[in-house]
Amino acid sequence: MFLESANRAGWIEVICGSMFSGKTEELIRRLKRAKFANQRVEIFKPQLDVRYSVEDVVSHDANTIRSTPVDSSGNILLLTGDVDVVGIDEAQFFDVNIVSVCKELADHGVRVIVAGLDMDFQGNPFGPMPQLMAIAEYVTKVHAICVRCGNLANHSHRLTPNDSLVMLGEQDTYEPICRHCFNKSMEKEKE
Repeated sequence: MFLESANRAGWIEVICGSMFSGKTEELIRRLKRAKFANQRVEIFKPQLDVRYSVEDVVSHDANTIRSTPVDSSGNILLLTGDVDVVGIDEAQFFDVNIVSVCKELADHGVRVIVAGLDMDFQGNPFGPMPQLMAIAEYVTKVHAICVRCGNLANHSHRLTPNDSLVMLGEQDTYEPICRHCFNKSMEKEKE
């Protein structure tokens, strides 16, 4: 996708998928391209995401880009001055106001690139992601590979017994699995 055009018509791009599918990697790639094109870029992430870095957005492959951690989506509007592109990582962890924040930015001519999990560990739509996908001009769904059978994975299966909706973790806590393996795991857990 070549969306680095210089006109000021704003839009929203959403990158979604399961854990370990490359969402953050794709977000970083797009933001670095925008910076290379001499566009003014601001990047935000939820303050609670401190897995790899307090300030940087970091992919599982250790690619990084400087970001500003914020505790609520409303702060993004306060911190975006004269910018061309706004990147937002881990959007599923933001409050529902993130939808109106993204709309307002795009309406003012900003290219907004959002990355996040489309489903939670139970296979349900996650937080504001369905609304973001509905209002976006471009949606890219990326997939991991199922660690059990090798098919395309679209589920983030939690390996630890914890019912909390928000639980930060890595490969010791989550695994990417396909629909078939996810359904088998859910049936097994019910038994």
